[in-house]
Amino acid sequence: MNKTILLTAAFLLALAVILGAFGAHGLKEKLGNEMMQIYKTGVEYHFYHALGLLLVGVLAGQMPSSLMNWSAICLTVGIVIFSGSLYTLAITGVRWLGAITPLGGLSFIAGWVLLFIAVWKK
Repeated sequence: MNKTILLTAAFLLALAVILGAFGAHGLKEKLGNEMMQIYKTGVEYHFYHALGLLLVGVLAGQMPSSLMNWSAICLTVGIVIFSGSLYTLAITGVRWLGAITPLGGLSFIAGWVLLFIAVWKK
């Protein structure tokens, strides 16, 4: 599973760079200040948690457990929901998407708590 986690992390990190560059160069002139800030927040959290996922993949190789796997799943789901909803909100202006963003935040928290428990149990 740690190979899958590492591959997912590498993919999500590459995607964060692509989406960050797209925002900086492709959306700068199209989005207002508020929407650009929302987009940037999505990119920021995408990067942080993809790097965290990379760490989980490395740790999963050293101390494999189902908790590590669930931590990775939660971080990945968090990126999709949290950052994905912010990207979509910024680009489309559809405000109700902001209502699902906290679900991604909860997924991030769950991922970090599961990592804590996994390491603590070893």
